[in-house]
Order: sequence, then structure tokens, then C-alpha cells
Amino acid sequence: MNTVKTVRELRAAVARARGEGKRIAFVPTMGNLHSGHVALVTKAAQRADFVVASIFVNPLQFGAGEDLDKYPRTLPADQEKLLQAGCHLLFAPSVEEMYPDGMAGQTRVSVPQLSEGLCGASRPGHFEGVATVVSKLFNMVQPDLAVFGQKDFQQLAVIRALVHDLNMPIQIIGEPTVRADDGLALSSRNGFLSPEQRAVAPVVYRGLSQIAEAIRQGQRDYPALVAGQLQQLEAAGLRPDYLEIRHARTLLPATQEDRDLVILVAAFLGTTRLIDNLHLDLDATA
Repeated sequence: MNTVKTVRELRAAVARARGEGKRIAFVPTMGNLHSGHVALVTKAAQRADFVVASIFVNPLQFGAGEDLDKYPRTLPADQEKLLQAGCHLLFAPSVEEMYPDGMAGQTRVSVPQLSEGLCGASRPGHFEGVATVVSKLFNMVQPDLAVFGQKDFQQLAVIRALVHDLNMPIQIIGEPTVRADDGLALSSRNGFLSPEQRAVAPVVYRGLSQIAEAIRQGQRDYPALVAGQLQQLEAAGLRPDYLEIRHARTLLPATQEDRDLVILVAAFLGTTRLIDNLHLDLDATA
């Protein structure tokens, strides 16, 4: 696996692979990689001949008071994980390489509607930052396909929309969330949890599972289901940001007639913000 730090080197390496007739896959990350990221790279290696990953902690998607400065940078360990997972090329640019003219005048990519509410309400400008950097990376790599995790369900929806709306010839693949044995979704931010908090954290996914099972059993009083689980989260010591049942494609509030649902949650455990979701296709489970 080669590591490059400039757009020029990246494009030259990808051009060589494409000139050899190889299908190009791309996995963008912010580093501090865990088994969830490895699963994305493994999927990419199964679907393409040449796998490009990126590691870039994107300032544009962090708001005031968020954890940009303390976000873990673990490049040597990340390189080893990527190599073992089948990555061929790592792009690890600096902020100056990604935003050579600074960020103040940077052209922004905004995806309306899907970016609003949920994490978009709690983190103003976050998805504009995500959509902008992903668009830049897509233009730099020009992959045939890109792989993203479903844990960031709203982010995946935003990326699917921008690729569709801007006519990018890229197949977007969503890879299921990788979980610890106790159900907690793997996340770089889990490293901020104390041992005591880590023991409590699985209550988040248990709550989603309980709501999903109630819906499978025919319950359709969504506000009551949500209210009950919010109480459980608070009783466990979490501070919920949101817990909502939405239509899985549009992310609009779910109606009783909807069959393709997603239950989404964000909650603070101490100062760490945990997010998770559970996709529920009632036609598939009927």
C-alpha cells in the first residue's frame, strides 16, 4: 500500500490503476480506524480491483465547541489496518492541500431537506461540510464506487442525494453497522467513554431494538414508543438529543402507513455524543 499526501500524487496513482483496466473503489475516513472502517475497506476490495482510502479530519464539518482538536490522529496504526484490509492507496492530505485557498471562501455543497433535522439540527453546517469535502474527494479520486457505513444513516442519505442530484457516475454502497458483542455501534468516539460509561452505552441499541420489536408486533403509536425509550435513556444516565422514527428513504417523520422505517437516536453520555440507528423494513419482516 502506498501513502500519498498531494492531489497530484493521488491522481497519478489512480490514473495508473485505471490505465491497467482496474475498477476503482473509494473509502473516505477521518482516521482512528476500528473494525467498522476495516469492514468498509474489505467490502471495497471485494467489489473492485483497486481500493483507495482517505484519512482527513475535515475542519469544515466541525462546529464550535466540537472535538476537532482532540479527534484522535493515529496514522501509523491506521496504515497497518488499511494494509491488512486490502487497501492499495491511502490519501492523507493536510488541511492546506484540501483547502489551498482557505475555508472562508470555499465553494460549499448543500443538500437540502435530508440535511435538516436530526443531526443537522444539532450540528448546524455539519452536513454542508460533509457534502463539500466528499464532493471534493470524489472529484479527486473519481472512483467507480464508494463505500460508507450505515451507522451514519443521515450522512449516507445526504451522500446518495448529492451523487444523484449532481450526476456523479459513482455507485454508493452502504455497509451495515459493525457492533461490539454487547450491541454498541463501533465509533471512534467510543474511545472517549470511561469504563463506567462504556458499560452503560449498550442501552442505546437495546432501546432501538425494543422499539423495532414493538413495531413488528403491530404497535403504531410512535410518540408513545419514543417517549418510553427516552425515559429509559434518561434513567440510565444519558442525555438524549433526539430519538425519532422516520421514513428510511425520505427521512420524513414516519406515518402509520409507512413500511420502510428507520429509528434514529443521538444521546450524550457524559460529554460523548453517541449516534445509532436501526433500519426496519416491515415488508421484509412480515
